[in-house]
Amino acid sequence: MAPTSTPQTPFGRVLTAMVTPFTADGALDLDGAQRLATHLVDAGNDGLIINGTTGESPTTSDAEKSDLVRAVLEAVGDRAHIVAGVGTNDTHHSIELARAAQQTGAHGLLVVTPYYNKPPQEGLYRHFTAVADATDLPVMLYDIPGRSGVPINTETLVRLAEHPRIVANKDAKGDLGRASWAIARSGLAWYSGDDMLNLPLLSVGAVGFVSVVGHLVTPDLRALVDAHVSGDVQKATEIHQKLLPVYTGMFRTQGVMTTKAALALQGLPAGPLRAPMVECSPEEIEQLKIDLAAGGVQL
Repeated sequence: MAPTSTPQTPFGRVLTAMVTPFTADGALDLDGAQRLATHLVDAGNDGLIINGTTGESPTTSDAEKSDLVRAVLEAVGDRAHIVAGVGTNDTHHSIELARAAQQTGAHGLLVVTPYYNKPPQEGLYRHFTAVADATDLPVMLYDIPGRSGVPINTETLVRLAEHPRIVANKDAKGDLGRASWAIARSGLAWYSGDDMLNLPLLSVGAVGFVSVVGHLVTPDLRALVDAHVSGDVQKATEIHQKLLPVYTGMFRTQGVMTTKAALALQGLPAGPLRAPMVECSPEEIEQLKIDLAAGGVQL
């Protein structure tokens, strides 16, 4: 079983959206995934998102997704919330992935807004509720209009929050005003999905993070959220400012590219990327080294 949760923090406070390690020939590296998951949980993560965008879910097969969840559960499932990304732009396919994740033993589901086909709000409502109805697992919505093309409007979030298994939202909308209203009105557990806004979102009611930079700075993220929860706003602000070069550097280009480059520099499992993703250029890697060093990351 996963660690205990509360209604306020159903998936813990610090989760990393884990990359999917591949072997040199591009195959799934399950041993590497287990080693990386163990490293991340040892560093202080309460949970891991498997098969999210940072996990290159658009280019892994359904079978690979199940194998990956199974491997990570075997490695750290007794110490961390293992949340499976199952969102697609096809409701039927998302339901299939959700049922497969439950069968594999995942502790929860991350369901992204359907992308590219731009459904209306009623379509979003029916999509998310259909996926939530398909299993007994708690669901974290994922609102990222920059990728999906469609925001989950506040009214829709409020409606969705009435579902007994829709318990959280990963917010990558980048709008603190709308987040404030949605947190207040929906009662959903709110997780920052935009590392640069981790502290600002805590200040308006978020409970934690689903982070990309958590691959590198989980202890800092843990200290930040602990300081904020304990009321030490000055310490939380100092940590936030320390991490600004990391936040900036990791998103100069696509996050999975920089994450895999940084993990490789640290000797941790990562491997190549699957097309259409590409490796960082030598110039990008040099800039990444500068940014990470400025944020105190040891390479």
